[in-house]
Amino acid sequence: MKTKPMAPLPPLVITIDGPAGAGKTTISCALAKRLNYRYVDTGALYRGVAVALSRRGIDAGDAAALAALCQDLKLDLVNRGDGLRILADGWDVTDQIRSPEITMLASAVSAHPVVRDYLLTRQRSLGASGAVVFEGRDMGTVVFPGADVKFFLTADLSTRARRRFEELGAAAGQSLETVTADMDRRDRNDSSRDVAPLKPAADAIPIDSTHLDIAAVIDTMLGHIRRKFGAVS
Repeated sequence: MKTKPMAPLPPLVITIDGPAGAGKTTISCALAKRLNYRYVDTGALYRGVAVALSRRGIDAGDAAALAALCQDLKLDLVNRGDGLRILADGWDVTDQIRSPEITMLASAVSAHPVVRDYLLTRQRSLGASGAVVFEGRDMGTVVFPGADVKFFLTADLSTRARRRFEELGAAAGQSLETVTADMDRRDRNDSSRDVAPLKPAADAIPIDSTHLDIAAVIDTMLGHIRRKFGAVS
């Protein structure tokens, strides 16, 4: 069945927060495409910092070294024909940011105020003109507390771990049990940290994707946008 085109919307800022494996990347990309909006994966920015940290041999607990790194690190998100690419000091590190090591390092790095402050300005500049979908963990609570529409996308741990396991593939050399344990640990780290913990904004719309496919989640989100703004067909 042919997808019905979207009627024009005002240039909204839409945030989609949630834990790893909930489907944020796939859903955010698809929603942005339906709305003809830009898509920004803010998690890729934190992973870019983690890659730079690893390349320079800096300990994630060294706050002074992290501050120095953030002073001269140049991060860019570039949309190319093969999708969104993350550049760190001009180097394309996109293919490195999804490794298990960088995933855990990014979680550790994101707990540091100096890193969050560094990326806060970058993220807000990307959203200044609106017409954008931001994916992350604190988009609706910290970065864009005044966002026009906020979603909190989740799923149960076993479903999220299975999705991530299938995404990584056999080449990653990780068992489903290992992926589940790593995800559970990251959930606890992200939710219990002192700085910008993972939690839904008070006005976020919760969506549990455990038993929903991509189309159903997108339809649910568009329904909420339609009810609020009346401009989505």
